[in-house]
Formats: sequence, C-alpha cells, structure tokens
Amino acid sequence: MAKKPAPLVPDYWEEAKAELMKRDRIMRKLIPQFGDLQLVGRGEPFVTLARSIVGQQISVKAAQAIWERLLDACPKMTPAAMQKLGLEKLAGVGLSKRKAEYLTDLARHFRDGSVHERDWSSMDDEAVIAELVQIRGIGRWTAEMFLIFNLLRPNILPLDDIGLLRGISINYFSGEPVSRSDAREVAANWEPWRTVATWYLWRALDPVPVEY
Repeated sequence: MAKKPAPLVPDYWEEAKAELMKRDRIMRKLIPQFGDLQLVGRGEPFVTLARSIVGQQISVKAAQAIWERLLDACPKMTPAAMQKLGLEKLAGVGLSKRKAEYLTDLARHFRDGSVHERDWSSMDDEAVIAELVQIRGIGRWTAEMFLIFNLLRPNILPLDDIGLLRGISINYFSGEPVSRSDAREVAANWEPWRTVATWYLWRALDPVPVEY
C-alpha cells in the first residue's frame, strides 16, 4: 500500500509566532493556547481545487459524502480522469449540474496549460489568484484558501472569510461587527504574517484545524 505523502509544514511558523506575539497583545494571549499546533498543507493542486469546488455551499458532512463517491468513481483523480468521467457520471455522484461543469472546466484548465501550476511557487500571490479565478467556480476566497492551505503563503488576508471577520470582531472589537477596512487596519500590524494570525483566529473559533 502506497504511503501517504508527509504533510507540508511552513518553515516560517516559529518566526511568525514570535513576531506576532511581540507586536500584538491579542496574539500574545492567543498563540500560546494552541501549543505546537500549526498550519499543515496537503494535497496535489488539482485535487485541492476539486475538493474546494465540491464543498461549496453545502455542509461539511454532505461534501465529505459526495467527495468519497467521487473518489470511488474517479480513483486516480487526475485532470484526464476527471474529463473522461464526463458530466453525466459526475452528476451521478450527487454533484449539481453546475458543479459538474466546474470540475470539467478545472480539468480542462490543467490539461491545456492555461494554468501554470509548476510556476506557482515562484509567482506572487496576486498573479496566482488572477490565474485561478479564470476557472469557473473559483472565486477570490477559494483562491486565497488555496494559497494558504496548498502553497502555504505566509501573508494572505482573506477579507471575504466570515471566520476571519468573526475572529477579529470577538478578539479585537468585543463582539461588535467589523468592516473590511476595520479588518485591514487590525491586520496591518500582522504583516508579513497575516496567514499565521488568521489561522490562530480561526483556531480560537474552532479548535480543530481545518484541512483543504
């Protein structure tokens, strides 16, 4: 049986923690509560993006059930295998017609070279986002989650993320609603480690680390 690839761990995490605790009083209280827990990256780019499309606008439980059926139907989970499966079989695992179309569009982008996955590691954040949002079904939030969980980029601030805004509201504004500009202002103090601060605010809401 093939071994699972070892999870990827950001090499900047300890430095980021130390810097954030030094300059932000909320982070100074929050970070030690989670011991040695840290962001872990997993998955091939295509698989990570396919899974994010499957999970859009449905419960985690429903997404997991559909994902497992999709893996049964498409065990290789490559762009070629996904295209070969076709819309009808994709719909047969419980995907909506629209999501089935999104997955075949994702596969097409990977196969025809219109996304440059081998170059992503050397491209800046906005350039990767610009490529990803050309794919149907992938908006800025999904692209930012990909940058965080797959490419392990250190300085992503996902302003469309409800969890981030809620975490800032609870920890910095005593539960008062916060705007995107409030969030930006708080996060200015976290540069260049906004991903790390965001991750700790997520953990404060839900102690179980999210995996994409």
